[in-house]
Amino acid sequence: MSNALPNILDRDAPAAAEAAIPTSATARTATTGGVAIELRDVSKAFGSGANRLVAIDGLSLAVGGGDFLCVVGASGCGKTTLLNMIAGLDKATSGTVRVEGQPALIFQEAGLFPWLTARGNVELALQLRGVPRRDRRPQVEELLGRVHLAGFGERRPHELSGGMRQRVALARALAQDARILLMDEPFGALDAMTRDLLHDELERLWRELGLTILFVTHNVREAVRLGERVIVLSSRPGRAVAEFAVPLPRPRRLEAPDVSALASVVRERLGEEVRLHAR
Repeated sequence: MSNALPNILDRDAPAAAEAAIPTSATARTATTGGVAIELRDVSKAFGSGANRLVAIDGLSLAVGGGDFLCVVGASGCGKTTLLNMIAGLDKATSGTVRVEGQPALIFQEAGLFPWLTARGNVELALQLRGVPRRDRRPQVEELLGRVHLAGFGERRPHELSGGMRQRVALARALAQDARILLMDEPFGALDAMTRDLLHDELERLWRELGLTILFVTHNVREAVRLGERVIVLSSRPGRAVAEFAVPLPRPRRLEAPDVSALASVVRERLGEEVRLHAR
């Protein structure tokens, strides 16, 4: 099977969605200088016997250092299971998961400690890393400033908006010295305006810090807005059934015609997969 990705915006390539497949780790290395995340023929099953449930089956993918990869799929296709295995919170039943660097998970709920201030939540990550007390305060202030929360360090989570809580979660991830962000629908519960602002913020941090981001979402247009590539997972068990390069210039807007056009192609491929497994 060829690893070449067709130009999915080319009207002379009607079979583009069917032909797009995950690129090989070797191919990614040539353009990124290294692979940050690599899965080789990974499967994950829960239970045994008649109760055995296969969540992911024979999944292979590679994420180059500094890449921004978005993963879309129907509910229950194993997206969160995939992130948990990469983060080391769960083990693959078979296959190999390799991660080069420190990953951090960010969920739809920020998961902040409610009794700690924004500063305290970020400082805790530094403390757990063994950063001396005298060095933590300036680092916390720098990190809060990076996510545009300067002046909000003494606020507790209930005093912050949903978008601000996610900014604290981002700062806390960076405080873990993470250069790989594993993001599980982090903006799914936010209103449209706040989501758009956080798209811009995340893109800025990705560029400034050279982060590697694996971003899971149900929102196909969000995936095209953010990602350098978009991978479509099949319904359970999760398999990589299509990959789309996103050659659109940045900055991008969710409502832009080129984003909408490409999102329609990805959505149609995802819809085919959903319909296939709904029969």
